[in-house]
Amino acid sequence: MKNIKIKGVVKHLNLEGGFWGIVAKNGEEYRPVVMPEQLKHDGESVEVTLKPVEEEMSLHMWGQPVKVIAFHTLNP
Repeated sequence: MKNIKIKGVVKHLNLEGGFWGIVAKNGEEYRPVVMPEQLKHDGESVEVTLKPVEEEMSLHMWGQPVKVIAFHTLNP
């Protein structure tokens, strides 16, 4: 699958036990299967390169599952 490069905002969602996600500027929702510790700041503006992944099963019914390939934070 092709990598995706987006600008968006990190969100901590209190659904289904709580998890981290990234909402792109266009409203698309992405759910990293492993969120890097450096990105775990609710409301942080970021630019990330993501790779879509397939999951066997997940408790979280939100966003497209992805792997974070590269990232950096953006100035507000």
